[in-house]
Amino acid sequence: MAAAKRPGTAGRPATTGAKSPAKSAEIPVWKQALIWVGLLGTVAACTVGSIVNGDDGSSVVPPPTAQERADTVAVLARSSASQGVCYGWELKDDFGYGDPVSVGSNLGDGVAVEENPSCPRWVQVSVRIYYPSESSDSDDSAYVTVDGSGDFSSADLLRIADGLGRLGVTEKVLIDDPGWGVTRAAVMLPLLAVEADAVEPAATPAPAATQPSPLPDPGSDLWRDRWGYLLAAGGLLLVTALLMTVGVVQRRRQRRGVESAQRPGADAVPSRTPEKA
Repeated sequence: MAAAKRPGTAGRPATTGAKSPAKSAEIPVWKQALIWVGLLGTVAACTVGSIVNGDDGSSVVPPPTAQERADTVAVLARSSASQGVCYGWELKDDFGYGDPVSVGSNLGDGVAVEENPSCPRWVQVSVRIYYPSESSDSDDSAYVTVDGSGDFSSADLLRIADGLGRLGVTEKVLIDDPGWGVTRAAVMLPLLAVEADAVEPAATPAPAATQPSPLPDPGSDLWRDRWGYLLAAGGLLLVTALLMTVGVVQRRRQRRGVESAQRPGADAVPSRTPEKA
């Protein structure tokens, strides 16, 4: 008996055990390379963007103000002129990449003393501030070092650095206000260098040879200290002179009376007695 055919199978070609070749789904190599480059670029851009844009400003190290820098340059210029040593400062963030946050010296704002031909002898304070992100468990920190030219020993530079903390430039001060702290540390370098016997103290300027103006006459100390006694003595002298004057006048009157009595014919007229009745 012939087997019945399934409906709908009429007219279909008979299949064999061999499968028909399928179309290839492979992507060309150059397209795969473009896809990988795009993916890596996207990841890198997202990473950099999260680092840059994710900074809320809490990790930015503030530099000194313009007034603080100008005042510091003026103080360091006077000290450098009297001691013959260049003094400067440098403020960095903890990453240390790129330019410092602030640099300056007695030569001016933005002018460093390290490896400067104009400064054969120099001392510089370097402050590095680390502000971790809010998601980090690390604490804020500040690191202070003092560098100098080759004629300053390591012991001298270490004593200068230790003196900064003794004079109030502590880690807390630098963390709270890095700009003010680094300029304050810079102006203390000349004093601490002298204290460490690394620099000769500045010579005391000679006074100008000008004729001093005469002082006003202060008056006699005798009158100022004993005016009461002198006033009493003057009163006594006046009374004495008055008494002497009165005495002289009375004496003269007495002498005149005596002289008039001794003149001739100046006898007294006898007094008449009344006649008896």
